[in-house]
Amino acid sequence: MPDDQHRVTVDDDVEFPVPAPGEAWTVGAVVLDRAGRAFAQRRGPRRRLFPDCWDVVGGHVEPGESLPDALAREIEEETGRRLRRVRRLLGITTWTGDDGAGPRHEADYLVEVHGDLDHPVLEWSKNTAFRWFGPGDLPVLKENRVPGEHLVHDLIAKTLREHSPRAG
Repeated sequence: MPDDQHRVTVDDDVEFPVPAPGEAWTVGAVVLDRAGRAFAQRRGPRRRLFPDCWDVVGGHVEPGESLPDALAREIEEETGRRLRRVRRLLGITTWTGDDGAGPRHEADYLVEVHGDLDHPVLEWSKNTAFRWFGPGDLPVLKENRVPGEHLVHDLIAKTLREHSPRAG
């Protein structure tokens, strides 16, 4: 029987798409603190995709990996924390990166982790900073992005509107 540190609760009605053969998928995790701010990390300037931009925790789904497993793996790799609860599917988008690898589907989730992220264990070789974003901080999420490429900004803005402690 798993202990509480390894148990993941998935709320009712949370969907996890099953990738079709040949489809490229990514997962994203939005974590809110007690004040209703969203956690994001700044990608390093040498990253192949979206260098020097703010991003939510997440990454590519490996071949043969399920979306829930990828979500849990990415959270642990990028923050040092374990996934505790998947609260909601925030949305599914399709985007094409600036790396020439073609379209990717992305499923983003509102999640909770064990412990807090005030002292995350970032992958410092890939990320240069982390920050909590409230409604007044949203313009920063557009840094180093061209108009129309505001997926992270829009995702966090929507999540803050719909799920902050003050939203009701």
